[in-house]
Amino acid sequence: MMGWVFAKRSTWWGRWLPLLLAMGVIFFVSGQPSVELPNFGLWDFGVKKLGHFLAYGALNLLALRAVLDGKRPYLMALLITLAYAMSDEFHQTFIPGRNGTPVDVIIDMLGAFTFLWLVYWRRWVPEALSGQPVLEGASVEDGG
Repeated sequence: MMGWVFAKRSTWWGRWLPLLLAMGVIFFVSGQPSVELPNFGLWDFGVKKLGHFLAYGALNLLALRAVLDGKRPYLMALLITLAYAMSDEFHQTFIPGRNGTPVDVIIDMLGAFTFLWLVYWRRWVPEALSGQPVLEGASVEDGG
């Protein structure tokens, strides 16, 4: 289902380029003045907050993919996502009509935690329920 996210990449570019491109897209979108952003009427607030949630959830999966072979990949992915969310909100303070808010960072991280929890649950819970031992430190794609 999400195997492409966790496919091992032998090169630095193969692991990090998708994450860097996603960061670039977020940077570009968040750099738009408020008058250039679409208005969704009554749904505007919810649609934009859902966008934060989904974008940073996806960004977190790309961060996990980039650091999967390292130590504590789940924690590292969350830290990368948190650092980028905070820096992006700071970046928005320089854009006309935009402001950076801690609430948006919280929404970003809720998306990151949710997506990461879904990956964790999909990988580890079925194994734990089957009664088979779950190996400490095993990577997502190695089956154990």
